Amino acid sequence: MYISVSDRRGGKKDGQVADGGSTDQPRTRFKLSSTIVWLGVVSMFTDISSESVAAILPLYITGFLGLSVVAFGVLDGINQGASALVRIAAGWASDRMGHPKRVALAGYGLSMAARIGLLFAGGFWSLTAVITGDRIGKGIRTAPRDALITVSAQPEHLARHFGVHRMLDNIGAATGPLLAFFVLMLIPNGYLTVFVISLAFAVIGVAALALLVPDLRAGRHCTENGRAGPPLISFRWRMLREPGLGRLLIAAGLLGLLTVGDGFIYLVLQDKNSYAVQWFPLLYVGTNLVFLAFAIPIGRLADRWGRAKVFVAGHTALLACYLLTALPFSGIGPTLGCLVLLGIFYAATDGVLAALASQLTPPERLATGIGAAQTVVAVSRMAASAGFGVLWFSVGPVTAMVVVGALLAAAVVASLFLLNSTGLKKHMA
Repeated sequence: MYISVSDRRGGKKDGQVADGGSTDQPRTRFKLSSTIVWLGVVSMFTDISSESVAAILPLYITGFLGLSVVAFGVLDGINQGASALVRIAAGWASDRMGHPKRVALAGYGLSMAARIGLLFAGGFWSLTAVITGDRIGKGIRTAPRDALITVSAQPEHLARHFGVHRMLDNIGAATGPLLAFFVLMLIPNGYLTVFVISLAFAVIGVAALALLVPDLRAGRHCTENGRAGPPLISFRWRMLREPGLGRLLIAAGLLGLLTVGDGFIYLVLQDKNSYAVQWFPLLYVGTNLVFLAFAIPIGRLADRWGRAKVFVAGHTALLACYLLTALPFSGIGPTLGCLVLLGIFYAATDGVLAALASQLTPPERLATGIGAAQTVVAVSRMAASAGFGVLWFSVGPVTAMVVVGALLAAAVVASLFLLNSTGLKKHMA
C-alpha cells in the first residue's frame, strides 16, 4: 500500500517535464493499491444511486412536476454547486483530524439520508432542500476521498490511479441511468421506484466504505521519508497561496463559469431529435460509458504529457460539444458525437484536476488544497447552470449554446496563458 507522499513536490526527476508530465516511461512499475480499488467500489455504488436520480431529474422537474426551465436551472445550479459550501472546510477538517475516512463517511451518510427525503419531496422548495443536502454530502466526502487516493498512490502514476478510481466510479455512473431507463420503460412515470432503488444503492455504498476501506492517516499525520508531517493549525486563507495553486484556482474557476450542466445539453438534444421520454436516461449512460473508457488512458496521458495541458484540452472537447449541439443537424450521429465529446471532457478534467491540485499543495494541507480546487469548480458551475437557464429562457437554447461556446473559446486561451506561467511549471514536477 502506497501511503508515502514523498517526491510529490520535490525537484524534477529525470524524464519529467515542467507541468507534471513525463517525457519517458516512468521508472516505477504501476501497482494498484487495494484502498483505491475499494474506494472505487464505494463510488460505484454511490454513483448508481446518484446518477439514477440525475438522469430523470430534468424530465421529473420540467415534465412530471411542470416547473419551468428557469426553475430547473436553479435546481441544476444547486446540484452543481451546493457542495462548494463545505468542500474547503471538509478538506481542512480531514487534514486536521488526520482521518479522511471518517470525514468521507459523514459525507456519504448525509447523501444517503437525502435519498430518504427524496421519497417525500414533490415541489420546488422540498426538492431544493433535498438536492442541497445531497450535494453538501458530496462536498464533505470528495476532498477526503481524493486525499486517500493520493496517499495510497505511486506519485509518478498519480493521474493514472485517479483514472482507475474514476473508471470504477463511472461504471456506477453508467449503470444508474440504465436502471432508470428500464424502470421508465416498465413503469411509465415510475419516478418513485427510481428513488427507492437509489436509496438502496446509497446504503450499500456507505456500508462498503465503513467495512472495507482502511482508516489511513493523512494530512498532519502523514509521513514523508519516515518523518511526521508538520502539524496543521487553525485554518488561514493564506494556506491556499501555494506557488501556482492560485493560478490553477483562477483558471479552473474561469473555465467552470462556462461549463453548463449536462441536463441542459441533453434537453437541447431531445428538443432537436424529439426523443421519447423513456430514452432520455440513455444520454447519461452514453456519456458515462465514454468517461469509463477514457479515464485510465487519459490519466496515463496526463502523467506523461502534462496534467495542465490535458486539463485545458478537456475543455476544448467541451467546446466542440457545445458547437455540435448548436449545429442545425439532428439524428443519431450528432447525438453520439456530443456524448463522446462530453465523456472525454470529464475524463480529462475530473481526476486530473485533483491530481494537479495535490501536486501544488504540501502534504499537511493535502485535502484542503484539493477541496479548494473542487470548491472553485463547484461554485463556478453552479453560477453557469443558473445563468444558462436564464439565457435559454431569453434567447433560446441554440443561441445560448453559441454564446457560451464563444466565451469558452476565449477562456481556454486565457487558461493556457495562466497555466503556462513559469511559477506554476516550477511546482508541477
